[in-house]
Amino acid sequence: MDESSNLFGSPASAGPAAPRQRERTRAPRPPGRHTADTTGPRGVPPAIPHDRRRRAELTARARDGELVRVRRGVYLPSPHAATQVREHWLLAQVRGVVDDLTTPFWVSHDTAALLWGCWTWRLPPFVHTTQLANPRIERQLDATVRRHRTALPLRDRAILDGVPLTSLERTVVDCARSLPLERSLVVVDSALRMGADRRVVEQVFEESRGKSGVVRARRALELADPRSASPGETLVRLAATLGGMPTPRPQVPVTTARGRYVVDLAWVDVRVAIELDGAVKYAYGDAGEAGRAQELREAALVAAGWVVVRFTWDDLGDPVAVGCRLAEARRLALRRHASRGSTRPR
Repeated sequence: MDESSNLFGSPASAGPAAPRQRERTRAPRPPGRHTADTTGPRGVPPAIPHDRRRRAELTARARDGELVRVRRGVYLPSPHAATQVREHWLLAQVRGVVDDLTTPFWVSHDTAALLWGCWTWRLPPFVHTTQLANPRIERQLDATVRRHRTALPLRDRAILDGVPLTSLERTVVDCARSLPLERSLVVVDSALRMGADRRVVEQVFEESRGKSGVVRARRALELADPRSASPGETLVRLAATLGGMPTPRPQVPVTTARGRYVVDLAWVDVRVAIELDGAVKYAYGDAGEAGRAQELREAALVAAGWVVVRFTWDDLGDPVAVGCRLAEARRLALRRHASRGSTRPR
């Protein structure tokens, strides 16, 4: 309230005969209660889509700290869910672990993948470490750290910027053994793209024979493709494979009237191009220019006889829906090609 107004908002008397008004002070507000004059209206956050088919997935994501279960069947993103926020927070936690632990340790699993520069998907909000002996520390005493005890040969140890961590190849195997397939394949694709030695990876697998997660890990290695240029491409490729469709080829060159384009993924046999978040392909500072370039690109592909199926990053949160869209696109493309073949003169 302005000091020149009285309780009802009318100007206060300024003459000498006017009674002196008592200076009113506001008591400090309890934190978090009164927000109307500070941040404006508060929106109710959207929930993560839920159905019975995704129950196990959502439960696992809540257990890993990516989601928060607010009541039965209702999940929200955790405060660390935004990718950049989560990564910066996790890197800060790594610094804390490095400066605090006194026993020998190596940052491992998907935390090591992040440090190596691998792609990650649904990174959990805690630091993985591997130690040679049982640390005998209850998880509840340090909820931000997940400790693993195992033998770690010198071959599998590395140091990066002063931080001890598992080698890139050992990190691949640890992630492939411990993570769900979609998360592990993202790491494996990017690690192979970075130059991880597949022979060393196979050797670590062989040494892990009989341990938990090895069968699942080998599946990730079989599906891996270092040609994948983004985690989104990896996830869409996996959705097609798990949906019983042929695995689309990554980075396929297509010649059009406007020139040669490289599409993210493609089924060449039915001329279906699969594109991920197309705006990132254009080095324009202006979003409008990027949008126009994307439209020209797509129009050129269509004119060359291709069907374009486009996904955004938000779409990737529902792999079942991604698979359904891919299946429908391929079904229509097969029908189109069959009808063209039947109308050709003999």
